[in-house]
Amino acid sequence: MQATRRELLAGASALVLPGSARATTPALSGSNRAGKVAAVPARYVRLKPSRFADAFAANRRYLLALDPERLLHNFYVSATLPAPKPAYTGWEAQGIAGHSLGHWLSACALVVANTGDRDVAATLDHALAEMARIQAAHGDGYLGGTTVDRDGTTIDGKIVFEEVRRGDIRTGGFDLNGGWVPLYTWHKVHAGLLDAHVLAANPRALPIMLALAGYLAGVLEPLTDAQMQQVLRAEHGGLNESYAETYALTGDTRWLRMAEKIRHKAVLDPLTAEHDRLEGLHANTQIPKVIGLARLYELTGDPGKATAGRFFHDRVTHHHSYVIGGNSEREHFGAPDALSKRVTEATCEACNSYNMLKLTRHLYAWQPDAHWFDYYERVQLNHILAHQRPDTGQFVYFMPLSAGARRSYSTAEESFWCCVGSGMESHAKHADSIFWSDADTLYVNLYIPSALDWPDRMLACDLDTAMPMEGAATLTVRRAPRSSQAIALRIPEWSVGATLTLNGQPLQPTLRNGYAVIDRTWTPGDRLRLAMPMRLRAEPTPDDPRMIAFTHGPLVLAADLGPASQPFDGLGPALVVDGLASAALHPQAGEHRFTARSSLGDMLEFTPFFAQYDRRTAVYLPTFTTAGWAAAKDGYVRAQAERQSLARRTVDIAYLGEMQPERDHGFSATRSETVQLHGRSARKLRAGQTMSLTLRRRPGPAVLQVVYWGGDVDNREIAIRVDGTPLAVDARKGPGEDRFVVVDYPIAGTGEQGKGTTKIDFSVRRGDVDIYEVRMLSAGAAAGALSTA
Repeated sequence: MQATRRELLAGASALVLPGSARATTPALSGSNRAGKVAAVPARYVRLKPSRFADAFAANRRYLLALDPERLLHNFYVSATLPAPKPAYTGWEAQGIAGHSLGHWLSACALVVANTGDRDVAATLDHALAEMARIQAAHGDGYLGGTTVDRDGTTIDGKIVFEEVRRGDIRTGGFDLNGGWVPLYTWHKVHAGLLDAHVLAANPRALPIMLALAGYLAGVLEPLTDAQMQQVLRAEHGGLNESYAETYALTGDTRWLRMAEKIRHKAVLDPLTAEHDRLEGLHANTQIPKVIGLARLYELTGDPGKATAGRFFHDRVTHHHSYVIGGNSEREHFGAPDALSKRVTEATCEACNSYNMLKLTRHLYAWQPDAHWFDYYERVQLNHILAHQRPDTGQFVYFMPLSAGARRSYSTAEESFWCCVGSGMESHAKHADSIFWSDADTLYVNLYIPSALDWPDRMLACDLDTAMPMEGAATLTVRRAPRSSQAIALRIPEWSVGATLTLNGQPLQPTLRNGYAVIDRTWTPGDRLRLAMPMRLRAEPTPDDPRMIAFTHGPLVLAADLGPASQPFDGLGPALVVDGLASAALHPQAGEHRFTARSSLGDMLEFTPFFAQYDRRTAVYLPTFTTAGWAAAKDGYVRAQAERQSLARRTVDIAYLGEMQPERDHGFSATRSETVQLHGRSARKLRAGQTMSLTLRRRPGPAVLQVVYWGGDVDNREIAIRVDGTPLAVDARKGPGEDRFVVVDYPIAGTGEQGKGTTKIDFSVRRGDVDIYEVRMLSAGAAAGALSTA
């Protein structure tokens, strides 16, 4: 018998397990007023051999390879204790140091909660013992490793917290009193300690966490609301969530008041009113704030917090997300439903997906509908699995979707990006959302090979599947209670014609909220088999139906454009299609393998995107009708060639008004402000203001390329210097243009001998100017004006 997604005609029986559990945030006894279902505790779930188990194992090896004493280096120094080992490099050698420790604590706790791993538990315990010693040396609850640069010297970041305590608050949005997101790092450590207590049951964690929470509360409690809102302009992670969890754990209303105080009104109030004002915002700065609101709803019952959580999730997943389920371009949200011009090498920051899955778990707990896990599965398969290299366990920051792009992986001891930290957690939790339950039903939400053994419910079963490569799963009951209970199998949205059998015989299940529900008394050896036929689908971008991505079943496909080790010198592929776009792809032997003829006659091979770890790919392809291609071919080929030429000549590029690019390029300015205009971030400089940054440069003549808004003309004069030498004075006159424009400033000479960088200074003499992008090129033909992409 066959069914569409929500009309299954074959049935099965089920067992039900009530219970409550938490995987990523501690859901404490009696503290979840809104939850209708909860994840089965991970300690009852074992991953069976599969790519998920392989990812978990690679991640475990990485966690054990990291030395907690090196992660704690700055913490020792802050407490004036001898540091036994040197600090790691990368971000751990910068002002944000300590964020990796927090993620590492959480990841270790997740592993211990799932498997009881003694080696991981031992290294976690050692880290906590050292943290207790460091905190005692401070004597006031402080426990941090952040630093701040003052007058050319790097000093202990504790000074920032003490300045804020006194009401001395300065932030440009990406920093707090010059410190690189110290509250963000603080949240990671707070959350890691919570997880070490709740998930790993380590007795050292709770007193450390409470003292740490008390120190920061003492800093923030005296602030007025206006002062607090100024503090919250700086990225602060999910501090509201960690204080909410601390309240749930202790019942101390001091922590609830703190969680409510940490409400960034500029972002959260519009969401509560169901207004999408996300365009231009740094994406991963916002998602944890909403997770905190979701947790507060569970603790207080405030419906406005639930409204904000649901609205935000809907807007992000349906109006700001790419086909792999990830969101953001260069870390920022764009305009709703405007993706086609934002398909680049810097799409889909991994941290965003990590946090969106956390939020999804909260929303599903309130409303157990299968659509939540349709989204969860899409992200887990197409982004989370893609962002960890399975042989080394290393991670990708941005998941590039543009034609010819390749993944750039972290190194074990030299990166420590935010997405390394969240990656440690993402791949420690593959077992935590497979099975959920309420008092009557066991929900099977993810088809991951696993074994469930839940003594409290007298239930044990095996989930066997070759998903995502094959569309079938078998649930075999090994132990069952004597009474009747229900099992609910999610019918994936992508499957058409799903069939269900019990012990080889077709069954008619009850259909409920996207699940096939079977309620019966089970016998050991009962076998439920769900067959989920996969279909090929074309998914266009919402703003351009001609820009197409392809999926087969749950997997996003990508054109293979060659090895990552080789440069991509071809044109970005396009397809000529006069009917259904999916008809352009032809199935071949092998799992999820298709071919298509490109518009220029090349044969393209499409395979699952996630598994193309060392390939250059194209996920989105422009499509044309036969007549449309005949008219567009010359312009398309020319535009592609110009993009390639620009890419080859580009030595370095800085996107202004964006946190990470500015930090990467040593940005500094006098009183400039970040702005979001015309769909992009920028730095606004007014008369008398200056800014500087450092760009890489190759030997020989070069070109400095700057992106302005074409309407910024008249009464505007800006002076540019290169390594202290005047380069140009730009005083553009009208008429204005309603588009971005590029201005090229040739740089003569070879640069300083042996020097691979150049300092660029901008000084505004008259008027206002918005600068969006600064690029260093090797000398060559001018690139021309940029579009509004």
